[in-house]
Amino acid sequence: MVKQNGKDIKELEQKLNVIKSLIDFEDDISLMLELLELEEDLDTFSSLQQKLEEFSLFLEEKTISTLLNDEYDGCNAILTLHAGAGGTEAQDWASMLFRMYSMYCEKNNFKLKIIDSLDGDEAGLKSITFLVEGEKAYGYLKAERGVHRLVRISPFDSNKRRHTSFASLEVMPEIDDNIEVEINMEDIRVDTYRSSGAGGQHVNKTDSAIRLTHYPTGIVVTCQNERSQIQNREMAFKVLKSKLIALKVEEREKNLKEIKGDIKKIEWGSQIRSYVFCPYTMVKDHRTNFETSDVEGVMNGNLKPFILDYLKKSM
Repeated sequence: MVKQNGKDIKELEQKLNVIKSLIDFEDDISLMLELLELEEDLDTFSSLQQKLEEFSLFLEEKTISTLLNDEYDGCNAILTLHAGAGGTEAQDWASMLFRMYSMYCEKNNFKLKIIDSLDGDEAGLKSITFLVEGEKAYGYLKAERGVHRLVRISPFDSNKRRHTSFASLEVMPEIDDNIEVEINMEDIRVDTYRSSGAGGQHVNKTDSAIRLTHYPTGIVVTCQNERSQIQNREMAFKVLKSKLIALKVEEREKNLKEIKGDIKKIEWGSQIRSYVFCPYTMVKDHRTNFETSDVEGVMNGNLKPFILDYLKKSM
């Protein structure tokens, strides 16, 4: 009951924040209109245009938010980035994508927590799993599931040749304790091992890291970023539950795709977006054809236009 009351309070606070934002928009736009009535000023007119664009994007986001009512849309999200083939170049791309999602979370008031990571051989990341907490985090970030492609002049190539790199992103809902997921412990192998990388008192000194292998599905989950083996075990089982739920969601979306056509499902392994740094600058979503030349803005976390456009067209 206490947990439910806390959830209700949070939802009310979110609604109040929306109302406050609408009031702020109204105040700002009214003030600019009053100033323009007094004196036609290009700077004020430009600011008004920008504010109206922000207001339009805000309304679009809130409209889509009300439609994010699938079973797990309200959950937090667990994301896993995997570098594709290509060694250091692909591992650096995975690291760049993690930075991009970190900045997206910061811009949108989401909290990010690293669950497990594996550094690249020379630079970047081979893989990283992280939790994103916030209002309808999974509902929004499920739009990012798939393969992301980079085209650029490689900083690791002394001949300054153009390289193409790939990284894949898994997105799963974090499953609450009150959602039942049937797991037979006889189907799971639990391994403990010593955590790697820099850390605190327990890292590299005790077998606190956990690896779970789920035999029926072949799913492998590792967790090493918590302080104790018990905490890592709890988090690993939470990730495993989320992956099993994600399999069910994927199967359901396959059925929807067969019924409604190729507009909803992001096939695992498909290339959903290209990020071109050279010979021109462009980020293009291949599912919606939405694109922008502002590569720097996108890599700094400005993903909202891509996410909203995808969700709008897939609903």
